[in-house]
Amino acid sequence: MQAVSAFLIPFLDIQLLGLVAAGTFAGIYIGAIPGLSVTMAVSILISFTFAWPVYPALALMIGIFMGGVYGGSRTAILLNIPGAPAAIATGLDGYPMAKKGEAGEAIGITTVMSFFGGCIGIIVLAVAAPMVSEFALKFQPRDYMLLAILGILLVGSLSSESLIKGIFAGAFGILIGTVGLDPLTIADRLTFGFSELRGGISFVAVMIGMFGISEALVQLHDVNKAAVRQQISRIVPSWSTITKYLPLSLRCSGIGVIIGALPGTGGDIAALMAYDHAKRTTRNPEVPFGEGAREGLVAPETANNAAVGGAFIPMMTLGIPGDAVTAIMIGALFIHGLNPGPMLMIDKPDMFWFIVGALTLANVFMLVFGLTGIRFFVKVVETPRSVLIPVIILLSIVGAYAVKSSLVDVYWMLGFGVLGYFMKLYGFQLGPVILGVILSRLLDDNWRRAIISDQESLPKLLKGIVTSPLSLVLFSAVLFILLAPLWRMVKARRAG
Repeated sequence: MQAVSAFLIPFLDIQLLGLVAAGTFAGIYIGAIPGLSVTMAVSILISFTFAWPVYPALALMIGIFMGGVYGGSRTAILLNIPGAPAAIATGLDGYPMAKKGEAGEAIGITTVMSFFGGCIGIIVLAVAAPMVSEFALKFQPRDYMLLAILGILLVGSLSSESLIKGIFAGAFGILIGTVGLDPLTIADRLTFGFSELRGGISFVAVMIGMFGISEALVQLHDVNKAAVRQQISRIVPSWSTITKYLPLSLRCSGIGVIIGALPGTGGDIAALMAYDHAKRTTRNPEVPFGEGAREGLVAPETANNAAVGGAFIPMMTLGIPGDAVTAIMIGALFIHGLNPGPMLMIDKPDMFWFIVGALTLANVFMLVFGLTGIRFFVKVVETPRSVLIPVIILLSIVGAYAVKSSLVDVYWMLGFGVLGYFMKLYGFQLGPVILGVILSRLLDDNWRRAIISDQESLPKLLKGIVTSPLSLVLFSAVLFILLAPLWRMVKARRAG
């Protein structure tokens, strides 16, 4: 009964309902406009909502998250410019449909299938997360330490062309997260004698800089690029079209939930894997893939929205972010005095069911807003980049300053923005850096606890890893990710 009442909170409270609606609406357009990302929007939003009660803050963030994942498909279809990484695969067949005058049908299919994928992800979250939470109570400190390492390695290996670059970016994030006073000994750590560093580097400043300023700098390369105009016709797909692709959407929703639940992955990986699955399993498509195949829209759009629900599973049960946005939400929960993980679901079960309810409501609003306002959307998406870039920079500065009213955070934000820009130029992913910052505390604290619980003996810690089935599985996964590239290299040399 308590679960039902907590689930209905966002539906019955007019303020929360309005915030979810506003967040979803804004997320659709933020995700659709090239140069604006959902991660950047949520990272900026956290600095404006840290003084709010926790329910309104989460309601707005969840709406932006759900709407933004879907919104990237709009520009992918209309302009062949994915508004978000999760929409890269959508553009492969969506844009050819638009060039044939079928943009309305393409948008309709993506909207309905995104809604369907979102429903599957939320259902799995509601059913599976409590069971995962009970299992998570069996975790020892060494298991959380291995989980943190695994999360960073996963995002490094799956979202980057080079595993070495991914590991380096994650390690750099951990290094940033360890700056300040040692939580155990209260000794200065990597402060270099500067008192300003004793409180550590604000992860909000790092996130806003990496995702906000760096994006603005990247967009300067194409500041004068003209937008393409597109005529919009009928959007709502027929019922026969929906039922025809239902089996494919179910399979791809499963892929999305699984990939979304892996720490550090997200909708972009899920969408690409689902698109590959659709190409391999669809034997006789009406239109070839890459030329406007409807299956090429159904697969990635169900997967990337199902991944939203999946991403909340490790966040709520283990305190491990499923992707960059849930990493920021973990920061939001910390700011509001909550600790994501198995004890949160036991001590605050209403928080879990509130999040499930807000996700459900946001998914409904996504369907409503997705099937309306298309003509107005085309005008918004044609906003000149010369206007967007100053707005991004201004919001980033205000957002970094608002957390502590500190110019030092603004300087850090600008510095990390420039650093993020050069990292992008040289092929480094920013996701592992942010996850490294977020997971550094989890890794550091549980490394200390594991050593202390094993009487400060590294051999005993290693023995515990080998003798515990759960620890051994996690340790094996870490070794597999590290050694797999070497194995592929050896096979390639033998084949050559």
